Amino acid sequence: MPASPSLGGHQKICYNKETMKTLLHFIVSTIAILITAYILPGVHVSGLLAAFVLAVVLGAINLILRPILIFLTLPITIFTLGLFVLVINGLLVMLASYIVPGFTVDSFWSALLFGIVLAIINWVLQIFDREE
Repeated sequence: MPASPSLGGHQKICYNKETMKTLLHFIVSTIAILITAYILPGVHVSGLLAAFVLAVVLGAINLILRPILIFLTLPITIFTLGLFVLVINGLLVMLASYIVPGFTVDSFWSALLFGIVLAIINWVLQIFDREE
Protein backbone atom coordinates (compact mmCIF):
# COMPACT_ATOMS: atom_id res chain seq x y z
CA MET A 1 0.00 0.00 0.00
CA PRO A 2 1.53 3.35 -0.95
CA ALA A 3 2.25 5.94 1.71
CA SER A 4 -0.17 8.79 2.13
CA PRO A 5 0.77 11.80 -0.02
CA SER A 6 -0.22 14.16 2.81
CA LEU A 7 2.61 12.74 4.90
CA GLY A 8 5.23 13.33 2.26
CA GLY A 9 5.88 9.64 1.69
CA HIS A 10 6.60 9.00 5.37
CA GLN A 11 4.42 6.96 7.64
CA LYS A 12 3.32 8.59 10.84
CA ILE A 13 4.29 6.71 13.99
CA CYS A 14 1.99 7.26 16.95
CA TYR A 15 2.86 6.35 20.51
CA ASN A 16 0.33 6.49 23.25
CA LYS A 17 1.04 8.15 26.57
CA GLU A 18 1.43 4.89 28.50
CA THR A 19 4.05 3.56 26.09
CA MET A 20 6.08 6.74 26.43
CA LYS A 21 5.78 6.68 30.24
CA THR A 22 6.95 3.06 30.32
CA LEU A 23 9.91 3.83 28.08
CA LEU A 24 10.78 6.87 30.20
CA HIS A 25 10.56 4.73 33.34
CA PHE A 26 13.04 2.23 31.87
CA ILE A 27 15.40 5.05 30.86
CA VAL A 28 15.24 6.56 34.36
CA SER A 29 15.84 3.10 35.85
CA THR A 30 18.82 2.62 33.53
CA ILE A 31 20.34 5.89 34.74
CA ALA A 32 19.68 4.87 38.35
CA ILE A 33 21.35 1.50 37.76
CA LEU A 34 24.43 3.15 36.25
CA ILE A 35 24.67 5.61 39.15
CA THR A 36 24.23 2.85 41.73
CA ALA A 37 26.81 0.61 40.08
CA TYR A 38 29.24 3.53 40.04
CA ILE A 39 28.69 4.20 43.76
CA LEU A 40 28.86 0.63 45.07
CA PRO A 41 32.13 -1.30 44.77
CA GLY A 42 30.58 -4.82 44.69
CA VAL A 43 28.30 -4.18 41.71
CA HIS A 44 29.51 -4.16 38.11
CA VAL A 45 27.63 -3.16 34.95
CA SER A 46 29.47 -3.57 31.65
CA GLY A 47 27.70 -0.77 29.80
CA LEU A 48 24.58 1.11 28.86
CA LEU A 49 22.93 -1.81 27.07
CA ALA A 50 23.48 -4.13 30.04
CA ALA A 51 21.99 -1.48 32.36
CA PHE A 52 18.93 -1.10 30.12
CA VAL A 53 18.42 -4.87 29.90
CA LEU A 54 18.80 -5.04 33.69
CA ALA A 55 16.14 -2.34 34.09
CA VAL A 56 13.74 -4.35 31.93
CA VAL A 57 14.54 -7.65 33.70
CA LEU A 58 14.21 -6.09 37.17
CA GLY A 59 10.93 -4.54 36.06
CA ALA A 60 9.63 -7.93 34.95
CA ILE A 61 10.87 -9.65 38.10
CA ASN A 62 9.32 -6.97 40.29
CA LEU A 63 6.05 -7.22 38.37
CA ILE A 64 5.72 -11.00 38.40
CA LEU A 65 7.87 -12.64 41.07
CA ARG A 66 8.14 -10.03 43.84
CA PRO A 67 4.41 -9.91 44.78
CA ILE A 68 4.29 -13.71 44.98
CA LEU A 69 7.36 -13.84 47.24
CA ILE A 70 6.07 -11.05 49.46
CA PHE A 71 2.74 -12.88 49.83
CA LEU A 72 4.43 -16.21 50.63
CA THR A 73 6.73 -14.62 53.21
CA LEU A 74 4.09 -12.37 54.75
CA PRO A 75 4.33 -13.86 58.27
CA ILE A 76 8.09 -13.33 58.51
CA THR A 77 7.73 -9.90 56.90
CA ILE A 78 5.21 -8.89 59.55
CA PHE A 79 7.39 -10.38 62.32
CA THR A 80 10.43 -8.38 61.13
CA LEU A 81 8.33 -5.23 60.67
CA GLY A 82 8.88 -5.24 56.91
CA LEU A 83 12.66 -5.62 56.94
CA PHE A 84 12.45 -9.04 55.27
CA VAL A 85 11.34 -7.26 52.09
CA LEU A 86 14.94 -5.97 51.84
CA VAL A 87 16.16 -9.57 51.84
CA ILE A 88 13.68 -10.40 49.07
CA ASN A 89 14.93 -7.41 47.06
CA GLY A 90 18.54 -8.56 47.50
CA LEU A 91 17.67 -12.07 46.35
CA LEU A 92 15.83 -10.70 43.31
CA VAL A 93 18.86 -8.57 42.40
CA MET A 94 21.02 -11.69 42.64
CA LEU A 95 18.54 -13.52 40.39
CA ALA A 96 18.80 -10.68 37.88
CA SER A 97 22.59 -10.92 37.97
CA TYR A 98 22.31 -14.57 36.86
CA ILE A 99 19.93 -13.64 34.03
CA VAL A 100 21.54 -10.47 32.62
CA PRO A 101 24.96 -10.81 30.99
CA GLY A 102 27.17 -7.85 31.81
CA PHE A 103 25.77 -7.38 35.32
CA THR A 104 27.54 -8.99 38.26
CA VAL A 105 27.12 -8.72 42.00
CA ASP A 106 29.96 -9.88 44.25
CA SER A 107 27.90 -10.96 47.28
CA PHE A 108 24.46 -10.97 48.84
CA TRP A 109 25.37 -7.86 50.85
CA SER A 110 26.29 -6.02 47.68
CA ALA A 111 22.95 -7.05 46.18
CA LEU A 112 21.13 -5.90 49.32
CA LEU A 113 22.88 -2.52 49.23
CA PHE A 114 22.26 -2.27 45.49
CA GLY A 115 18.54 -2.75 46.05
CA ILE A 116 18.44 -0.09 48.78
CA VAL A 117 20.53 2.50 46.91
CA LEU A 118 18.69 1.81 43.65
CA ALA A 119 15.35 2.40 45.37
CA ILE A 120 16.56 5.71 46.80
CA ILE A 121 18.01 6.94 43.49
CA ASN A 122 14.87 5.82 41.61
CA TRP A 123 12.75 7.72 44.13
CA VAL A 124 14.81 10.89 43.65
CA LEU A 125 14.74 10.58 39.85
CA GLN A 126 10.99 9.88 39.83
CA ILE A 127 10.37 13.26 41.49
CA PHE A 128 11.22 14.87 38.16
CA ASP A 129 8.93 12.44 36.29
CA ARG A 130 5.68 13.32 38.07
CA GLU A 131 2.71 14.62 36.20
CA GLU A 132 1.44 18.06 37.03
